[in-house]
Amino acid sequence: MFKASRTQSKLLGYTLLAIALIFADYNFPQTKQIRIWMTLLVTPIQWLVDLPGQTWTRLNELVMAREHLLEQNRQLRIQNLLDQRQIQKLAALTVENYRLRGLLNAAEKLDEKVILSELIGLNPDPFVHQVIINSGSEDGVVLGQPVIDSTGVMGQVCMLGPYTSRVLLVSDSNHAIPVQINRNGLRTVAYGQGNYDYLALADLADTEDIRVGDILVSSGLGLRFPVGYPVAEVTEVIHDPGRAFAQVKAKPTAQLSNSRQLLLVKIGYKHRPADLDLSNWDQ
Repeated sequence: MFKASRTQSKLLGYTLLAIALIFADYNFPQTKQIRIWMTLLVTPIQWLVDLPGQTWTRLNELVMAREHLLEQNRQLRIQNLLDQRQIQKLAALTVENYRLRGLLNAAEKLDEKVILSELIGLNPDPFVHQVIINSGSEDGVVLGQPVIDSTGVMGQVCMLGPYTSRVLLVSDSNHAIPVQINRNGLRTVAYGQGNYDYLALADLADTEDIRVGDILVSSGLGLRFPVGYPVAEVTEVIHDPGRAFAQVKAKPTAQLSNSRQLLLVKIGYKHRPADLDLSNWDQ
């Protein structure tokens, strides 16, 4: 009972003090200065009380900002990869467009009709230089038909299907093509050596006029390739006094290992060349 009355007395005293302070603040201007001083005294305490909350809020903002930056960085990396893919596709399309324009320019220079085709496969045997194209007999392709790219003779059709064909490249060791030197008309035969980088010329007398840099074109002999297609460029001529024939190497002008878009030249002769002997070639 005594404690309760004491508590009530304190409450009453605080209430009267509050009323007195309110009355003094309202009626006496000097109390405003006292209030300002008391505010200055209380401000550090308010800062200390508010410090944990401010610290927590700041840390939370920093964590959220870091997560936002990490997510933004991840999205930018993904976008960068997508952009890089698009750039690569555009680069590939640019190169393909350049090659197609080269093919169209080559086709415009030809008197013969042509069929546009695309390489879709390679022979897995490293000793057989054959490629597979997406054109066949249903597209008008015939056995033995010459195949070129935008820079020269690639080879000829050696196997024929309804919708695909196999092309024997000029670099294959079983391939030979009659050629002539464009500079002076000298005729010879260029044999494949199983190497994409060079062909060998046979039966050229050591005294024949042939030089490094000479361009070899198809001569039309054998009724397989029309006249005048670029075949190779002479890269090496060796004259050996002990031999009757010169050793000559020539680099194919066609991009044998790179070209994808090809042209099949429609043979314009009255009689189609004899079919190739395919008995020794892999299916």
